[in-house]
Amino acid sequence: MENALRPLTVVGGSVVLTLLLGWVVDLLLRRVDRHHPETPLWGLLRRCRLPLQVVLLTALLRGTYRETQWQLIEDHEAGIGHVLSLVLIGASAWLVMGIVSAVVESTYVRYASSTRDPARVRRVRTQVTLIMRIVTAIVVVVAVAAMLLTFRGMEKVGASLLASAGIIGIVAGVAAQSTLGNLFAGFQIAFGDMVRIGDTVVVDGEWGTVEEVTLTFLAVRTWDERRITMPVSYFTSKPFENWSRGGAQMTGTVFFYLDHSAPVGLMREKLQDILGECAAWDGRDWSLAVTDTTPSTMEVRAVVTAKDADDVWTARCAVREQMIAWLCEQHPYALPRIATSPAAVEGGAAAKSGTPAEYHDDGHPDGDQPRTGRG
Repeated sequence: MENALRPLTVVGGSVVLTLLLGWVVDLLLRRVDRHHPETPLWGLLRRCRLPLQVVLLTALLRGTYRETQWQLIEDHEAGIGHVLSLVLIGASAWLVMGIVSAVVESTYVRYASSTRDPARVRRVRTQVTLIMRIVTAIVVVVAVAAMLLTFRGMEKVGASLLASAGIIGIVAGVAAQSTLGNLFAGFQIAFGDMVRIGDTVVVDGEWGTVEEVTLTFLAVRTWDERRITMPVSYFTSKPFENWSRGGAQMTGTVFFYLDHSAPVGLMREKLQDILGECAAWDGRDWSLAVTDTTPSTMEVRAVVTAKDADDVWTARCAVREQMIAWLCEQHPYALPRIATSPAAVEGGAAAKSGTPAEYHDDGHPDGDQPRTGRG
């Protein structure tokens, strides 16, 4: 009877004590969270309840599993203790990453809620993301190293590795030159404030938004929801456009190629009316001017402003669409046309046959031609 109750008491007691301690910690965190609603830290720490319970349960079992006095456990005492040690190391690493993640995320949320500058918020978000990746990598490496050191013979392997570290370092440096370059470029992007998560950039002729930044690559989400993955070293070695640098507001242009008789003054008034009804226009500035001419057309440029890249695109499309529709309906002579005429007819054959000597592109003779803007 005692042989059956002893293991039940050891295992059951460890489980009950783990659940009780986990419940007490969760209760304390909820109370602190209610008394300090200004910070989300305590609520975020509640997500660490599961790894905390795994650590507690493994630690209790690691210290008391010999007390069960089961023959099976006594026969495999070393192996069971080793497995529990590995689980304890892994669970501890899990708990540390959860706590660090909660602290970093809480700090970022508080900073974002108290800062009105979106550029600074994006910069801190990029730095926090890379810091979390670095911390995760360090914790994983330390945990794996600690697990390996629990195996017999690993001390000799470690000494051999340290003895040959010089040769291995040279070989690894040559083989991983590109990877190391991307790694240092990631640090430069994170703390050099070159590009941030949420920035609007143009790379290789593609316009998009920076969606993810890691130590080795950067993902750009294009306007048609494609993802362009590029090494971070690209942004430290080649020029690129960052439309969010120095502020998110944008200035956009729309070009029209029209006949020389186009009513520029009326177009200017129409542009003001269009922008007045356009929700994407931020009201900062607008203009319309003739910027160039050719023998057959003139170039008219409309300038609009908006609060960000998405709105400036919407405003440009609205101006282009509505202005062309208005010109087609109210001033069709302002649209560019190509005048054509038939070959000259010798003598008076054309006059005798009643065929006019010259026709415009719309089929009207010179004597009854519509207004084309060419006089």
